[in-house]
Amino acid sequence: MLWKMARRDAWEDNVHQKTILIVDDDVNICDLLRLYLQHENYELTFAHDGSTALTIFREKKPSLVILDLMLPVINGWEVCRLIRQESDVPIIMLTARDDTSDKVAGLDSGADDYIVKPFDPREVAARVRAHIRRRDAAPQSIPRRITIDGLTVDLDAYEVRYRDAVIDFKPREIQLLYFLLSHKNMAFSREQLLDQVWGYDYAGETRTVDVHVQRLREKLRGKTRSWRIATVWGVGYKAEDC
Repeated sequence: MLWKMARRDAWEDNVHQKTILIVDDDVNICDLLRLYLQHENYELTFAHDGSTALTIFREKKPSLVILDLMLPVINGWEVCRLIRQESDVPIIMLTARDDTSDKVAGLDSGADDYIVKPFDPREVAARVRAHIRRRDAAPQSIPRRITIDGLTVDLDAYEVRYRDAVIDFKPREIQLLYFLLSHKNMAFSREQLLDQVWGYDYAGETRTVDVHVQRLREKLRGKTRSWRIATVWGVGYKAEDC
């Protein structure tokens, strides 16, 4: 427990430096992002393969990560998943893969945003500012662990436990469940959930919320007594007391 607290404190002490880790094996892409982001007063650091990215991530503890998917050594999906086990730092995936299935896989692995190449570097810079602004504005007093009916959702450990047994939840499912339980008995539209949990404009693909809610219900079946994830017809969803 003490090492977790120390790790968290060290992370928060470093956030004000606004370090951005850019992970891409294309040096030209890195140079382009450097050109547009260096004027934003960020400290930029670069990695060109997944293994190096994880090493630098743990050393630098950046405020945000821009992450390519097709990387040598360790691919971007796995890098994202491993980062999510340690931190809720914003992750923007930047990739040439534009299939919806790839986008969903990236978001499910824990990414906060997904930008397809070729891209407008001004848009990337704007999204970086938005994610850092959202992180800085997030209330620090909200508990990062919620326990109800023996079910614990822990954002620090990025895990869900039921009676001390870990349940296999994907990072985005954990975030969605945590958000709903943090605002129990409040109804949210699919668009609001996308904005609050996914953290960016996902217009036109709100069905991803339905899919994630269905997965939550399946994994929570038989594990909740005093509450449930309810459909609010014409609106969206809420975690409500039974």
